[in-house]
Amino acid sequence: MRVRQVVATAATAVLAAGLVAVGAVHTRDQAEASTASPGAKDVIVHLFEWPWASVASECTGVLGPKGFGGVQVSPPQEHVVLPGSGYPWWQDYQPVSYQLTTRRGDRTAFANMVRTCHAAGVKIYVDAVVNHMAGGASTGTGSGGSTYSQYAYPAVPYGSGDFHHCGRNGNDDIVNWGDRWEVQNCELVDLSDLKTESSYVRGKLTAYLDDLVSLGVDGFRVDAAKHLPAADLAAVVDPVAGDPYVFSEVIEGGSGEPAPEEYAGIGDVTEFRYGDVVGGAFKDGNLSNLTNLAGQMRLGSGDAVAFVDNHDTQRNGRAKLTYKDGTSYALAEAFMIAFPYGVPQVMSSFTFSNNDAGPPASSNGTTTAVSCGNGWQCEHRARTTANMVALRNTAAGAAVSNWWSNGSNQIAFGRGSAAYVAFNRSGSALTRTFQTSLPAGTYCDVMAGDAANGSCTGPAYTVNSGGQVTATVAANSALALHINAKGSGGTTGCSTAPVAFEANATTTWGQNVFVTGNTAALGNWDPANAVALSSASYPVWKATVSLPGGTAVQYKYIKKEGSTVVWESDPNRTRTTPSASPCSATWSDTWR
Repeated sequence: MRVRQVVATAATAVLAAGLVAVGAVHTRDQAEASTASPGAKDVIVHLFEWPWASVASECTGVLGPKGFGGVQVSPPQEHVVLPGSGYPWWQDYQPVSYQLTTRRGDRTAFANMVRTCHAAGVKIYVDAVVNHMAGGASTGTGSGGSTYSQYAYPAVPYGSGDFHHCGRNGNDDIVNWGDRWEVQNCELVDLSDLKTESSYVRGKLTAYLDDLVSLGVDGFRVDAAKHLPAADLAAVVDPVAGDPYVFSEVIEGGSGEPAPEEYAGIGDVTEFRYGDVVGGAFKDGNLSNLTNLAGQMRLGSGDAVAFVDNHDTQRNGRAKLTYKDGTSYALAEAFMIAFPYGVPQVMSSFTFSNNDAGPPASSNGTTTAVSCGNGWQCEHRARTTANMVALRNTAAGAAVSNWWSNGSNQIAFGRGSAAYVAFNRSGSALTRTFQTSLPAGTYCDVMAGDAANGSCTGPAYTVNSGGQVTATVAANSALALHINAKGSGGTTGCSTAPVAFEANATTTWGQNVFVTGNTAALGNWDPANAVALSSASYPVWKATVSLPGGTAVQYKYIKKEGSTVVWESDPNRTRTTPSASPCSATWSDTWR
């Protein structure tokens, strides 16, 4: 993470003036202060459009216990209200004033949410809209009752002189995205573009952020950051009290547009390439090149916020995967949390078919309480996401180790001696003895169950003294082990499986029956090394062979008399050895 540069005393004076203009200087509760970096618990979940009371409840019931580090909440400032457009999600990104009254709750509810989440060990990051105010197409009063018109927002107050009027394109909108000046001085889809080079405007924006910090807010995601120069943004955020964590939304564009790297000196920056590369890999099933993930990104890991999708890319078609893609999306999210690149941000959506649709709401547009499955998708609650957070926290600071790939759609890697994961995006099971750096012991597969009170509710796998674990990863699935999820019980992974072969076969005098197959224990199809079966229960011939657990085995029975070998007819027999307790099996067959 970058350490933000503190501006000079003159800028501090601007801050003080801005605070007075808002109406009060707030004293920060130092007990609620937090560091600029997310820290070891760095997984952020974007609870998109969630009301404050529901966020508070989620912090206590889910996010804190699962180890999430922080929540990005939707813009808390007063916004436009657009019943004629069906109360779209984007109305929240059109500020009317900096009062904390929205369709998700008021100032009191917001402050209570922050306190509740802090008590659960979860930080709050605000989606901060500092580039613009409401556009000319918006009408009516704001969510807090304030009146406004384009270029006039008396509750702040802002007037016409506090905005850019670029005068290039008739309606002042950005047209030439390759022109840096136009991108940063004309209007983004008719939204009134603030004159952020103005000390007065900077003071108002800093005062708004400082007010949020006074309530305990831990940081900010700066919306539409590339539409104001990096120097202007620094002048706004650097004077803010404490040391909030800042990350800027900078969409990588073409030649001439502001670049993501320009904003890395202010804080972290959203890495839009991440969703393209990781989402694309899990969509198409080609995972092997993810070993070079950092080299495919625009930003270094220490400057990046990574995400598979966000609220914009879900709707504008850029996202390779969203919640609508089911398993592929869930696996991509799990990989993002497991792999050490950037600060991972998980999306938690409401369901939609209309890209403009707002969240579940009452008839007056007020957002209703979250009920997962009833219009709220709640991706972060899926085991494949929620249980991976503890794995990431456990492995904090550990580099990738023991990378393995089949060159295509199956990969596995460790995080030092703390964790090990395997991903299978193929259409068939992956069975392998994986080399890990985990200490010997029995581990719960947290992708398929939970670890609680020393036991596993799902599969458990044994790592031997050499760090090896034999496991079967089902098609389009994953395996995840870490040192803070060890236990017994549940279903135990089978490194080996004793299989009793029972073949009903009649023979002539001098003939004996054997079994051979595609494993070393069965002789690798060599009749000379086939396993002899006992005739003690004739006509059923029997023998027990120790085979690798969780493995698809091909085999056939043969009859031998001297040098003469008779094979039973095609095709090869195929069965899979047990991967979970009980590990033994009996395979009964009739000669064909």
